[in-house]
Amino acid sequence: MTYAIQKTDAEWQTLLQSKGAEPGAFQVTRHAATERPFTGKYEGHWADGSYRCICCGAKLFDSGTKFDAGCGWPSFSQAMPGAIKEIEDHSHGMLRVETVCAQCGAHLGHVFPDGPAPTGLRYCMNSASLAFEPPAP
Repeated sequence: MTYAIQKTDAEWQTLLQSKGAEPGAFQVTRHAATERPFTGKYEGHWADGSYRCICCGAKLFDSGTKFDAGCGWPSFSQAMPGAIKEIEDHSHGMLRVETVCAQCGAHLGHVFPDGPAPTGLRYCMNSASLAFEPPAP
């Protein structure tokens, strides 16, 4: 797949380091790794604001759509329109739907059909792929 924002691995690594991203952010975002449950900095984070792609800054979720799914990863019931691409994922002997940033292709996590109303969706994200932005004063 081709994305509007493209960089080499070295450029992504430099960019993530300059943003102070956590150590596993490159492996999560560029190589579809998954952080361990209940270890990410946004799993228990409940402040008002928005969640953006750590790689390119695209707005992905509003904090009002975040909910406690009990799964160990930050979970959201709704993404910003057009912010996420969904890709069928057959890894690890499972059939899942991977979510990536529509702008840069960063791996974010997966989406499952077991979320709350009204969408019924649970966007299960890796904290390492996210940056939090509080509301403007």
